[in-house]
Amino acid sequence: MLKPKKIKFEKQHRGRMTGKDKHTSYPKVGKYFLQAKESQWISAKQIESTRRTIIHKLKREGKLFILFFPHKPVTTRVSESRMGSGKGNISHWVAVIKSNMYLFALQGITKELAYEALKAGSYKLPIKTQIIIKYETSIT
Repeated sequence: MLKPKKIKFEKQHRGRMTGKDKHTSYPKVGKYFLQAKESQWISAKQIESTRRTIIHKLKREGKLFILFFPHKPVTTRVSESRMGSGKGNISHWVAVIKSNMYLFALQGITKELAYEALKAGSYKLPIKTQIIIKYETSIT
């Protein structure tokens, strides 16, 4: 599973998920993108499941880029524990996804294969997504 190698503080506040992603321009890598249309937490297991599905559809063609990372720890308390006694231990890691954020990028494959792979991967995510194709204008 994906998780940070080193963190300054072990536990974090929950934070807010409101607003849109400020980086609206295309990423520098890739030609085909999967873009989030909702804000949500996505766990490391969901990221790995989506990655495996997309890689399986690609059949060793092209390259996949994951454009986000699970930096946020989520803690849980032991069930049936009494009130007090502090915050629980880290149970898993999540990535904070905001709407209009680019999640995955593909390059080096055909348009049809990219659409099929990203569509299959989008079913593994708990949010609404959109497939974006970057058109590059060439000056001749």
